[in-house]
Amino acid sequence: MFWFYGEIMKILTKQDQLLFRFQQTDTLTGVSRSTTKRMAKMLGFTDETQVIHYALQCLAKEVLPCYEVDNSELTEAQMTSIRAAESQGNAKSLKSSLF
Repeated sequence: MFWFYGEIMKILTKQDQLLFRFQQTDTLTGVSRSTTKRMAKMLGFTDETQVIHYALQCLAKEVLPCYEVDNSELTEAQMTSIRAAESQGNAKSLKSSLF
């Protein structure tokens, strides 16, 4: 019974793994293991895996949007609510408010 559980856990954890191969030299799209080790030491990480996770997290923040894309138009009720919330009649031109 217990060996079966162990085999299931091996299968489940393998699905969350990724083989990572270091480059021989540093390039635009890859790094060497020695560079990754140097970064780990400089950042105070215990191993290269933490550097890889950190780098991917930084890239995700830079590349992925922080919100869900919404391409639909506003409903009439939403437009009415926006019009009611905006200040009417107090608008000044940008030029007059700067000088």
